[in-house]
Amino acid sequence: MSNTTRELTYECDASAGEEAIELILRPRDKDLGGFSVRRLLPTAQRKMVGPWIFFDHMGPAEFPAGQGIKVRPHPHVNLATVTYLFDGEILHRDSLGSLQAIRPGDINLMVAGRGIVHSERERPEVTAAPHRLHGLQLWLALPEADEEVEPAFHHYPSADIPALQVDGVALRVMMGSAYGVTSPVRVFADTLYVEAHLQPGQTLALAEASERAVYVAQGALRIAGVEVPEHAMAILRPTPGVCVEATRETRLALIGGEPLGPRFIEWNFVSSRKERIEQAKQDWRERRFPAVPGDEEEFIPLPA
Repeated sequence: MSNTTRELTYECDASAGEEAIELILRPRDKDLGGFSVRRLLPTAQRKMVGPWIFFDHMGPAEFPAGQGIKVRPHPHVNLATVTYLFDGEILHRDSLGSLQAIRPGDINLMVAGRGIVHSERERPEVTAAPHRLHGLQLWLALPEADEEVEPAFHHYPSADIPALQVDGVALRVMMGSAYGVTSPVRVFADTLYVEAHLQPGQTLALAEASERAVYVAQGALRIAGVEVPEHAMAILRPTPGVCVEATRETRLALIGGEPLGPRFIEWNFVSSRKERIEQAKQDWRERRFPAVPGDEEEFIPLPA
């Protein structure tokens, strides 16, 4: 489904009070070598929201000419990565031979399955001038039956992601089904990912899911009278009719879906089986993962 100007109206439930919020998470800053990210998931307080097990907010980072992101080849197993940019561009390469520039509005979905290696860099045309990078990187745990699927890479250009107006709020249904539309992005379990852009004073009734959370990428929200500041994530209970109100111009991400059960996570590996992670670590130490065509010279060693 392509972008649309469809107008929809949803009702908020005034009785959905503060108990709709289970927890408010604040980010931890992580240095990725040249730029920092805000990490929301996983934390000691909350490991997952539905199938989502990892949530990083990158930037906004300003790079002078000659500099940029240089994430060397590294492996993943038993998960899928989702990359979405607000500004800038990332050049994706992987061991399947994929070579794809991701730009604002696009979605890159990389299914690691039984194992994949990828790098994230920038084209020389981008690094030749001062530039900006700003976006989200998320990981999905895969259902146990799909953890060892063949690795795959899917690129969805911005024009293919459903866009619509709900009560005057501009939003996009990035993954899953919500507000009467369904994203074409591949999912393995019940998955929700919606982006919305609210003006001050606007309200939005949130799409429902078994588990869900709202991240404030820019601005500030109020949920049932509770303030959710910029760069915070509100973990919500499955209360129907929950609404958010923007107290400033706000960009939010709504994520959620069905819980998949406990997962182990270590470095870049996620699995329902701890022994699978140990195997992946050993395979990476002994260089048994495939190489990334066009980016064979460097790699990130397994952390000590």
